[in-house]
Amino acid sequence: MATTLLLIRHGDNEWIKSGKLAGRTPGIHLNDQGRGQARRLAARLAAWPLAACYSSPLERCHETALIVAAPHGLPVAHHPGLLETDYGEWQGREIAPLLHDPLWRVVQSTPSLAQFPGGESLQQMQQRMLAALSEIAGRHPDQVVAICAHADLIKAAVAHFLGSHFDHFQRIHISTGSVSVVVLQSTGPVVLRVNDTGLLPPPPAAPAPPDPEKNDE
Repeated sequence: MATTLLLIRHGDNEWIKSGKLAGRTPGIHLNDQGRGQARRLAARLAAWPLAACYSSPLERCHETALIVAAPHGLPVAHHPGLLETDYGEWQGREIAPLLHDPLWRVVQSTPSLAQFPGGESLQQMQQRMLAALSEIAGRHPDQVVAICAHADLIKAAVAHFLGSHFDHFQRIHISTGSVSVVVLQSTGPVVLRVNDTGLLPPPPAAPAPPDPEKNDE
């Protein structure tokens, strides 16, 4: 049996532009761009046979999941294991000063050793996410499930399913409004898509070469 997981990062919100570490701060809603991202993703996934939709309880994920689930008539179920990383004392702080904190280098270069003051470690976050995905997959054998969560959680899960060491998980980029697709089966996971935001627009057309006949006129 196999379960297909659509790992969706929530849409854009004003905190992303604020230069602050949102974490589990309540009351962060999608902005116009984020709602547009969610609607475009919902349209792309409308033909997929979604059986269920799960979300982090935080508003930005819940709102994204509602839009994705709507074409399928599905409710959105909250799962605490999908919550954003517990950044402890770092939550809500300006990111710029944190760049000079020695812990920031650990977070980026050896995240397996990173422990947020008053919060959880990044490895605890990964273990929590993987446990949540395993539980959800167990509820939905041979089905397709949409899961709306946060960037670091999706990065951590994708790194695990790719067989990458956790210290390399920061090499994976997960954009707002993206979907990463993983199939969990008895022989092991298969990663089908990572950070899929849809087809890129075509490059601008090269200017046409001058017509020599017109120049002679």
